[in-house]
Amino acid sequence: MLTFPTAKLGVMKPCTLGKPVAATLVAGRNLTQQNIVPSLPVPPLKQTCELYLSFLEPIVEAEELKQTEILVEEFLKAGGVGERLQRGLERKASNTENWLTDDYVKFEYLDRRKPVVVYSNHGMVLPHMNFRNKQEQIRFAAEVTSGCLNVKTMVDNDTLPVEYMGGKPLCMKQYDRVLSSCRIPGPKTDTLVFHAKTSNAPKHISVVHNCQFFVLDVYNSDGTLLTVDQLYVQLERICKASPQTTTEPVGILTTQNRDVWSRTYSSLIQDETNKESLSAIERSIFTVCLDRATPQEPDEMRSSAILQILHGGGSQCNSGNRWFDKGLQFVIGEDGTCGANGSHSAADGTACMGLADHTVAFMMKPKMTQSRTEPLPLPKKLQFKITPEIKKDIEEAKQMARDLNLRVTVFEHFGKNYLKAHKMSPDAFVQMALQLAYYRMYQQCCSTFEPASLRMFKLGRVAGIHSTSKASATFVKAFDDPNIKNSVKVDLLDKAIKAHKWYTHMAVNGQAIEGHLLGLRMQTGEENISMPELFTDSSFTKAFNYQISTSQVISKSSSLPCVGPETPDIYDVCYSVLSDRISLIVSRFEPPNTCKVKNAECLIEAMVDALLDMRTMLELQEAV
Repeated sequence: MLTFPTAKLGVMKPCTLGKPVAATLVAGRNLTQQNIVPSLPVPPLKQTCELYLSFLEPIVEAEELKQTEILVEEFLKAGGVGERLQRGLERKASNTENWLTDDYVKFEYLDRRKPVVVYSNHGMVLPHMNFRNKQEQIRFAAEVTSGCLNVKTMVDNDTLPVEYMGGKPLCMKQYDRVLSSCRIPGPKTDTLVFHAKTSNAPKHISVVHNCQFFVLDVYNSDGTLLTVDQLYVQLERICKASPQTTTEPVGILTTQNRDVWSRTYSSLIQDETNKESLSAIERSIFTVCLDRATPQEPDEMRSSAILQILHGGGSQCNSGNRWFDKGLQFVIGEDGTCGANGSHSAADGTACMGLADHTVAFMMKPKMTQSRTEPLPLPKKLQFKITPEIKKDIEEAKQMARDLNLRVTVFEHFGKNYLKAHKMSPDAFVQMALQLAYYRMYQQCCSTFEPASLRMFKLGRVAGIHSTSKASATFVKAFDDPNIKNSVKVDLLDKAIKAHKWYTHMAVNGQAIEGHLLGLRMQTGEENISMPELFTDSSFTKAFNYQISTSQVISKSSSLPCVGPETPDIYDVCYSVLSDRISLIVSRFEPPNTCKVKNAECLIEAMVDALLDMRTMLELQEAV
């Protein structure tokens, strides 16, 4: 059994991974617990509108706010359009398990036409492995595969330990959606397919090596899972059958704009061989990507590992050695870069991280030697017939832009222990430091997103925490003012942190405004009502076109979560607050002519300065 190297954790980054929850694992059948998870409530209309106005105050001009207040008043009129949409949404909630999730997935993911690579998919990086040869890479891949398949057995049998938050069971359904799932490109919107619970559930994984895809059956004839040794034999056969990159890298097509990929996909499935090969990949339980080594600078290993997991490093590296539409891909690199890439449309990063934690936990358990002597069928290589038009599409996909600027640092001056000693919420403290850093760079506040898990409700995904509040804006504007006493600044920080904690509590309890407003917007179609001005107002765009997207996830298995920005003009900030340090990862799309004073490196440096300055502020107060 391979063991993980000891790693100094906390250098990576998530997506809408969801605000970390103090989840307790309790063994037992999760199907029973699922039945007592409540449905997502519809928040009161007036409450949402009042909160909406309060969040706008620090990020829009006074005239804009005044105009929006008029629109909100009109929307809330007795017997008006707001009440009608609210009633419709409440009817929908009474007839469905979750009134929000389908609309959320469609609006946030399936309808988006940008590539899933970086913009949508999330990843996680395992501690770096030191493989001495190809055989050790294959052995580790076999162990990861075996570990995940055993977790799959628990998922299938509803015996995966239930997660609890605050004594309440969390919805476990996302684990069903990670495995045997795939996103299918469409001309205007994509679709999701889930094969795990079908009558003919898949019994194979897909493996890609040197950009060539194979089907590997993972069950013996008696229905038992292949052992690690059996998986090793089969994976070694695959590597020997694909020693060179001699075929077109079909997988790189999944990096394209969704409309472009949809047209190519339609062309591919006109051929029956291609259609069967695509179906085999889509139906597979998950994909194992056996990567070749990539050049790395010693001081850039962490950033390089993140980029390999997020996008494969480009066509000259491993971007063609992927199928980015899969619900889950494990990446095992010859150079020791290992991790997973998952489809955000299928499940949130917390579920994929949980699955990875369970997989690693299984791998670390001592196992009895299992010897099987029955002959194994050769893994089947998948064939693709490439027309000149499809070859042209592949060549265009190879030109994938790689303008993602990503910076990683570990802030080692203090961590969770110090902040808790000062009775400060670690998460809220980092959020306020980020607010201060951005304000110092731009001299203005901006809309900032932090995800909160909605898994306390059936089929819940995530809610948005609006980190920028009136209280946070007051704090950051006062911080560098020499005329304001230090004690006042400490008090303003305390108020900002309390405001953040209050809205976090609202969000995880189903009272967030963004999902509610989305539901009301979508309800206009159901009710055949013209779109209210409230939703076309400039303030609405500013409120939900976030300039900063943040997330925090702490893994039990030393896995480091990572994700990229959802749009080209925003910062994505991922952090992990550990006992004695804080890991920070900032990424942003930065074409060659991007202003250097606004890049990812500048924001991460400003965050470090803000954290140190805020600590100095607390220590000055202590000295009084």
